[in-house]
Amino acid sequence: MSLKYKRVLLKLSGEALSGDQGHGLDDDIIESICDAIKVVHDEGLEIAIVVGGGNFWRGRSSKIDRATSDSMGMLGTTINALRLQASLEAKGIQTRVQTAIDMKQVAEPYIRRRAIRHIEKGRIVIFAAGTGLPYFSTDTTAALRAVEINADVILAGKRGTDGIYDSDPNKNKNAIKYDKLTYIDILNKGLGIMDATATSLCMENNMGLVVFGIDDPKNIIRVSHGENIGTIVEGDKNE
Repeated sequence: MSLKYKRVLLKLSGEALSGDQGHGLDDDIIESICDAIKVVHDEGLEIAIVVGGGNFWRGRSSKIDRATSDSMGMLGTTINALRLQASLEAKGIQTRVQTAIDMKQVAEPYIRRRAIRHIEKGRIVIFAAGTGLPYFSTDTTAALRAVEINADVILAGKRGTDGIYDSDPNKNKNAIKYDKLTYIDILNKGLGIMDATATSLCMENNMGLVVFGIDDPKNIIRVSHGENIGTIVEGDKNE
């Protein structure tokens, strides 16, 4: 089966790297995710990654001020990015980590043109430290970077769910899964799969989104080939 996309932005939550333990890093899970990424990379898919940091720090639930808390979360995303880089490079894939805050001793600074050039050369670029600014989530980072690098789609891998539902399927056994949605639907229904800033940014720039389950890392391969898994989110249905 051929690839559906030429260039993708893969969004991974921090929890996706922690396995069943829910925090920290699970080496076996990370290796499985990187094995799946290698399959589609070897097939010619151009890949950038944005990774969250919730396996180390959940800023919104902290009692300290938001700006400091978000800065701590940015450091968590950098730990995750470096861990992914180590596994991908061990598999023979050239990888670059670019951070939105200055960490020259461990990673490159984020420079849009340099990121695109790395991707064109077949390297995987991992964007860390969010946008570099507090009050913006890594969902917003994924939307922003996807637009900046001219990605075809955002592939959002989620733990504990295989798509977007009308309510939490882990709490409501009668929750209904959506196969297709628009960004207007997400905003109007308050589905919360992405924050409003990220949703609006994707909608304004007609950036496609596929939300799929990452519990089976091979879903990265399936969704890259266009298999009908997860939930597809498109522009306004009235456009």
